[in-house]
Parts: sequence; structure tokens; C-alpha cells
Amino acid sequence: MGKKAALHNLGCKVNAYETEAMQEMLEKAGYEIVPFKEGADVYVINTCTVTNIADRKSRQMLHRARKMNPDAVVVAAGCYVQAQDGKGQDPCIDIVLGNNHKKDLVRILDEYAAKRASAAEIEDISRTREYESLHLTKPGDHTRAYIKVQDGCNQFCTYCIIPYARGRVRSRVMEDVLREVRELAEGGYKEVVLTGIHLSSYGIDFDRERHLLELIRAVHEVDGIERIRLGSLEPGIITEEFARELSRIPEICPHFHLSLQSGCDATLKRMNRRYTSAEYAEKCRILREYFDDPALTTDVIVGFPGETEEEFRASYDFVDSIDFYETHIFKYSRRSGTKAAVMPDQVSEQVKAERSAVMIRLGERKRAAYEKRYVGREVEVLVEEDAVMDGRCVQVGHTKEYIKVALESNEDLKNRIVKMRIENDSQIMH
Repeated sequence: MGKKAALHNLGCKVNAYETEAMQEMLEKAGYEIVPFKEGADVYVINTCTVTNIADRKSRQMLHRARKMNPDAVVVAAGCYVQAQDGKGQDPCIDIVLGNNHKKDLVRILDEYAAKRASAAEIEDISRTREYESLHLTKPGDHTRAYIKVQDGCNQFCTYCIIPYARGRVRSRVMEDVLREVRELAEGGYKEVVLTGIHLSSYGIDFDRERHLLELIRAVHEVDGIERIRLGSLEPGIITEEFARELSRIPEICPHFHLSLQSGCDATLKRMNRRYTSAEYAEKCRILREYFDDPALTTDVIVGFPGETEEEFRASYDFVDSIDFYETHIFKYSRRSGTKAAVMPDQVSEQVKAERSAVMIRLGERKRAAYEKRYVGREVEVLVEEDAVMDGRCVQVGHTKEYIKVALESNEDLKNRIVKMRIENDSQIMH
């Protein structure tokens, strides 16, 4: 009788991709994949360390796994254990898999079964130049496939622990990306999302030049792919040429997540963000010049060390001026080992919470205003699933701008792209 394995993912889309890749490896090795509940023989938790809350959630899930089956093998993989560098290993963990070692999961489980002794595969991630080879043929999302094409980050923003947990930029060879895209297209997937820890840096480790546009063009040539969506981008990659060339690719989704973090220049400088608010605004203008009312989304940190009320107000006013579709708000999280952790004038949790609430209300208002502009428009929707809305059975999908909409049809439209008119805002879901 085969062993049962349960997996749980925490964190970003890159982590999600890696978790699904580990699940495929386990399936091929004969494991039965079961829900993350009692009864599994192996629990794999792909951890996150981007904030203190992520650390806590990672620890909670590891302890939950141990509690569900005291005799199971508990595997802690990814960023949380990488950032800990294997030090002070929690006794509830049997196997530690640092970043760049998820591909070794099955081998290490076999070795553990033979020895029944705790194991740790972790390296100095800052020194490695190897891109970890993982491959996915059947993503969990049955209509949209996230494809990891890059790992690591060279930016070293003063608040961010990720370069220490993920290492330097390492890019996936283009032909390997295209091989996976072709397999997914043959499997019926219509949309691919190119993602990475610092996607804008794709290819700089090849020859110090960015190659993301070249990769996008190559993916565009794959038969069967009808949508190409991009993960988070840095403002610096947005140029007239980049936007113009993207606008010539019909599969590109006009949905751009441009990381901001603050709209105040003084705060941006302390964050080591390498652009000004005026430069960021220019990038948004360029995208809007080449795309018709694109969905611009972003991240904003409130309560960064030294952020005064005036600086927060400057950031708020800037976010207000850009008219984002969605704004993801994060309260600054003090990460040991980063420069910001030892900066003076740390902001209190109460003030962070107050500023977060104010910024969230702004974001909700802007989102509603953007969605309202689409009422009455004809849109293309990739239908993804069935749902119940106001007691009615509907089908749900996303537009190219990533607006979630409901439509009614007697025909099963799943994994088809259909044209529809958004007649009223009740069709828009959240």
C-alpha cells in the first residue's frame, strides 16, 4: 500500500508553483496525495518568511502537521527554514529542505526512511548560481497555469528578507520554459502567468541584459496559448519600447502589477527602491498610453521606519493620484538581518494599523471606481468554475484585466474564452 502525502503552501505564486511541482514528484514516486488533514504519512509545508506573520503561520502549520499524526514525517521546505539557516531547528520538523533543494524531496524521503534520522539539505543560497530545475505538467488551477521562470533578487531593499532567503538572480533557460508552456498548451491550458521572485530581472544572469521581452515573444509563438499574464514587475523595466512591443502581442493581458511600496520620495530612498514617485508615475503613464484602460495594481507598505504623518500623507496622495485597480497594503514588518530593522524611529503597531485602515479604504474606493467603468463594456472572459450567486447557478471567470465576473449559460463554458457584456455591477465578484 502506497504512502500518503499531504502538502500545504504558504506565500507567493512562486511558492505555489514549487509546491505543485513537489506534489507531481511525489505522485510519480508512488505517493497518494491526500488533503492536509489527519491520516497522512508525510506532510510537506512550503514555508514563507516575507513577514513576521508569515513566519508564525509557517510554524503553526508545521506544528499542526505534527499534531495530526505524531508518527508522520514532517518536511519544512522553503524560505522560512532557509532564512533560519537550519539553526534552532524546531523538534516537530524531521526534514529541512532549503531553497534550491525542493527537487531532492523524494530522494531525501527515501534516505530518511532508511535511516529514520532527521535530515537537512540547506546551503548558502547567496553563493549558488544554479537555477533549481522543477517542472510542472498539471497545475492545480485547471484553466490558468503559473510558470516560474526566475528565482532570487539582487535589489536588497532595506526592509526585505527575500534576497537572503532566495539568493541572487537565477533565470530558467528559455527553451526549458517553452517546453513546459508547450506541454501545458497541449494539455488544454489557455492562459499562462509568467512569475518569479524578481521577474523583471529575467536573463540578467545570462549576460547582464534583461530578456523578459524576448521570453514573452517566444511564449506568444506557442500554439494554443491565448493569454499571457505577467507577475509583479519593477517600474524600471517599463519603457516606451517595452510597452509598445507588449501592446503588439494580442495575447498580453493589460493587467500590470507595478510594485510601489511608498508614494513618498523620502521613504522610497530609505527603502532603497531606486526610483522617485515622479518616475513611477511616468511608468504608469506609458502603460496607459499603449493599453486602453489597463488594470494597474500595486503593493504599498505603511509604517516604514521614520515614516512621519507628512510622509504617510504624501504616499496616500500619490496612491490616490494614480488610480490603481487594486492596492495591496502591508504594515511594515521588522525582519532581523535587514537594514530597516535597525533604523531609528520605528513606527508603533497602533499607528501602522491606523494608516493601513486608511489606505485600505482608499484602495476599496479606487477598485470600485475602476470596475464601474467596465459596466456596459464588452469583455473577454476565461471561464474557470461554477458558483452560486444570490441563489442562482452561475459560471465565473476573469477578464484580461483580471476582473472577476459571473455569467449565466446553459452550456458548460469552463476553460473557454467567451465574449460578454457586463450589464451591471452585480456581475462583478470579489
